[in-house]
This record gives sequence, structure tokens and C-alpha cells, in this order.
Amino acid sequence: MPALEPSPTVHATVVCDRREPAPGIVILGVRASELAANVRPGQFVMVLPPSGERVATALGVYEASDDRVSLMLVVVGPRTRELSSLGVGDAIELAGPLGNGFDLDALGNDVALVAGGVGIAPLLLPAQRLLARGARVRLYYGARTSSALVDAELFESFGASLSLATDDGSRGHHGYVTDPLLRDGAAHTGIAACGPSPMLRAVSRVAQTLGVRAQLSLEETFACGVGACWGCVVAHGVDEDGAASGLIATKPPSSAVAEAGDGRPFTYVRICKEGPVFWAHELRW
Repeated sequence: MPALEPSPTVHATVVCDRREPAPGIVILGVRASELAANVRPGQFVMVLPPSGERVATALGVYEASDDRVSLMLVVVGPRTRELSSLGVGDAIELAGPLGNGFDLDALGNDVALVAGGVGIAPLLLPAQRLLARGARVRLYYGARTSSALVDAELFESFGASLSLATDDGSRGHHGYVTDPLLRDGAAHTGIAACGPSPMLRAVSRVAQTLGVRAQLSLEETFACGVGACWGCVVAHGVDEDGAASGLIATKPPSSAVAEAGDGRPFTYVRICKEGPVFWAHELRW
């Protein structure tokens, strides 16, 4: 895979479309041809609120084609509330693309995509790229209720099959999204997942049980998004030479190596820089 850019490009643009597929979830489309041409599935951008009164917000790139990029956000606080209020024609600045993204070649040709809630955001581009090369894709998508299963039919329209789950049983499997994954996941050659940490841990356990490798996109609040502040770290396995192993696109800088309770060596890596995508079996949960 190509090396990561040492510094992100700032794209000054305007909102070209806006939709709200579910209460509190907003998808903003912007014109950013350079970003659309260079973003890799699973990368993110730092979005600068127009007022300049708040720090930037990290959002996964949802769609990217021609000169249009879209971003999905859930309204949870003042930063996302300000962004969600933007309308067509409003100015916005994006810094990116950032992070490593998924290694789609390593997932094989029968891929399970697993999403929890708005963890769906970084999985549309992988679905499109995998399907375009002829791979089979099944989306395992879980949410609290049926109304929060955002754009499931959009994935289906591109050729992905669906396996849905809801906490309240209002649509699909009544229970965890990892239940159907465990039931029929042995046929898959690889797993790519994004969602809350408890779900990702469960996906990691399922992948281990099935003997299938999984790439996990970790959800985290980033202060800088470029690895400068070391405010977002995760314990990650190291090779015999002390280098962090299993990273999708890059190696972290050298740092002290410690041992987990089971004696396995690990080091801390930055989710925004060395991630946000990691091989599940290399994380020290």
C-alpha cells in the first residue's frame, strides 16, 4: 500500500447536499475532487467547525466518487451539532485523508463487513471496492432499533447481501450482530469491522473462533488526528525485533516494549496515525 502522507491537505469547500436518514444522524456531501481521488477505504478527515470556536472533529469518509465526498455524523455534542446545522452552500474545511485504511487485498474474495451503529460510515467504500473487483460481500449490521439501521438498502443496491440485527428485535436478528456472524461466518475469507469497542472485542473473539482474520477500525475521539499529541493509543503486539507487528499500512516509531499479563510483548501505538485499522489478533485488549 502507498505510504501515508506526512501532513494532511486542507480542503476548503462547501456543502453540496445534506440528508438526515435517521434522527440525530446527518450525512453531509461536499465538493472535494482531490480528496475523492486520493482517499482509501477506511480513512478519515478532521472537520473544522465553521465558527472556529471548537476543535476539529474526526469523521470517517462515507462516500467518494468524482468530485463529491460525504461524511456521516451522529449529533452527540456542540461540535457535531454545529456541523449538523450546515446547509447547502455553507463553507466547510476538511483536513485529510488521514489514517491507514483497510487492506482490502488481504481480506480475500468473500468478505464479512460488520458494523455497529454509525460504525457503518467507513464500510461503504470497502463494500463498493470489494464488489467492483468481484468479491462477495455480506454486511452484518447491528443497531439499537430498526430506524437506526442507516442506509442498509444502499449497501444492498451495490450488490452486498444483508444480515441485520437489532437490540429490540424490530428488524432482523433479535440480539447481537455477532450472533449471525458466528453462525455463518466460517465461509468468509476475511472480516472488516467498525463499531463500539465491546462489539469489536466480540468480533475479535468470533474471528478467532472461526479461524478468520479480521481488520478492526477503532472508534476514538481524536484531539489532533495526525499523531502529534499521543492522546489516542492502544496496546499493540510487537515482533521479535521489537517493532509493532500487523499494522495495516505503516510502522510506528520505536517506543518502550512492555509485557501483557499473559507474557506477550506489546507497545502503544496511535489510533489516528498507525490506525485506525488494526488486525484483531495483534491488539492487546
